[in-house]
Amino acid sequence: MDFSSLETWGYLAIAFFAFGGSLFIVAAAGVFSFMGNMDLSIALAVATVSNFLGDIFLFYLGKYQKKEIQPYFAKHKRKIALATLIMRKYGVWAIFIQKFLYGIKTLVPLSMALAKYDFKKFAFYNVFASIVFVLTIGLSAYYSSEAIIAVFEYIKINPWIAPVILFSIIGAVWFVMENMTKKKSSL
Repeated sequence: MDFSSLETWGYLAIAFFAFGGSLFIVAAAGVFSFMGNMDLSIALAVATVSNFLGDIFLFYLGKYQKKEIQPYFAKHKRKIALATLIMRKYGVWAIFIQKFLYGIKTLVPLSMALAKYDFKKFAFYNVFASIVFVLTIGLSAYYSSEAIIAVFEYIKINPWIAPVILFSIIGAVWFVMENMTKKKSSL
């Protein structure tokens, strides 16, 4: 393995960030593959395996290291409650849904573990959820790469747009998560 190669560092970045469930790194892998900088099948395979292992790790933490991780989630009780509701409402589909939802994608595997969900069952469905997630995002980015590259070229010419887009995305995610986890007042 040539560690001076940009391609090698790209695969390592995919493995690292896909472990945390990054949607953007999977999309970037699709775009870089389109540009010829990476092999699409290898990039998506690395992302799938890493994403699967990331959720297995979170499930393990929730199941066997409960007391050690509880202080880190003390401020996120409402988000954990939302993740638990999603899990109870959608069952197995929650494993698939959580892959695409920023803000709770970390919490669903933890909630499932805390709810004593079967580890083997979680791992089985997580394999397919990881495949669906990576193929959906990676192939969508690959096939829409020309448009994505055009947007980045436009941003390169007009750099003031990048912070506007970034803050808009962060603000939208924050707004949605705040409203989803807001305590409902009873009349």
